[in-house]
Amino acid sequence: QVQLAESGGGLVQAGGSLRLSCASSGRTFSGYDMGWFRQAPGKEREFVAVITSWGGSTYFADSVKGRFTISRDNAKKVVYLQMNSLKPEDTAVYYCAAKGRSGTYYRDISYDDWGQGTQVTVSS
Repeated sequence: QVQLAESGGGLVQAGGSLRLSCASSGRTFSGYDMGWFRQAPGKEREFVAVITSWGGSTYFADSVKGRFTISRDNAKKVVYLQMNSLKPEDTAVYYCAAKGRSGTYYRDISYDDWGQGTQVTVSS
């Protein structure tokens, strides 16, 4: 089990950038695939991005591909989501999650541990 805490959310104008961070207090952070999900008001939580345990692979939702990047620092136990060219439709609460077992990376039920979320608001 890992404890996760997101930070870096805020209010930004369309076209701007934000970098979200997710810090872990777990001892085995490097063994987890780390994902980012988001949930907009009135909508279901949706997959955004994932990075595999040793950073060898990354996957993105089509809606953010080419605009967002995901990275991790296993020594610092932190995963980042760099968000560029933000759009109003990116407005949501963003959650990081840890996946320590097999399962489809874009399904939230595959993840065991979640942070509390950080609000991202993009104004037009």
